[in-house]
Amino acid sequence: MANEITVPLLPCGSIDEIVEFYTMLGFTRTYHQVRPNPCVGLQREDLQLQFFGMPDFRPEDSYGSCVVLVPDTKQLFEAFAAGMRAVHGKLLISGIPRMTRPRKRKNADNHSGFTVIDPGGNWIRIFSSPGMGGAGAPTVGMLARALDNAVVLGDSKGDNQQAAKILDATLARERDRAPAAELVEALAYRAELAMRTDDTTAAVDALTRARAVPITEAERSELAAHLAGLEDLEAVVGLAP
Repeated sequence: MANEITVPLLPCGSIDEIVEFYTMLGFTRTYHQVRPNPCVGLQREDLQLQFFGMPDFRPEDSYGSCVVLVPDTKQLFEAFAAGMRAVHGKLLISGIPRMTRPRKRKNADNHSGFTVIDPGGNWIRIFSSPGMGGAGAPTVGMLARALDNAVVLGDSKGDNQQAAKILDATLARERDRAPAAELVEALAYRAELAMRTDDTTAAVDALTRARAVPITEAERSELAAHLAGLEDLEAVVGLAP
């Protein structure tokens, strides 16, 4: 049999908060029930999610998660980001809810992936569909390899502190010999990790160091997504680019 459809059913504390959040991302409510138990359905094009409310639910303790495969992670991320900026004036980078940026994931065959952590603490893990291309180039430099490992820890497992330790150690060793593009990418991610752990001082330091890296016009084009990420982080900490 083909053409099956799976709709995740995920926990939350408040279905009203869930509706507000996903409406911001461009979803439409398709189902709503308050009794005998709260439940809501949401849909954005072919992407469907359902949620059930639980009394005394703690989002930070949630194990709710699902994988969503899409043709273009960058396009969907930009659509979600536009919704966040329209409502909040910035991306939600830390705390719950929040969203990570699309990055190459070595634990997903180097395909791009990003994650939405919703008000219920559910991790909606969004990856490129198999066969759609877009796999990243093999990692070469020491700093790039450290970044790959940090992304797995931070974006896939939520261990932001250990991810930061890995990057800090390698940045200290490689800061004078790593290629400029690798430095900017690693420092941009280091700043994001700092924001997730409420370390504004470390975030500002990483952002300042990233802006100080001399890059060519060709590198600027190559790093466009990461430079945009710097701007999003600067907006959060109130740092002028």
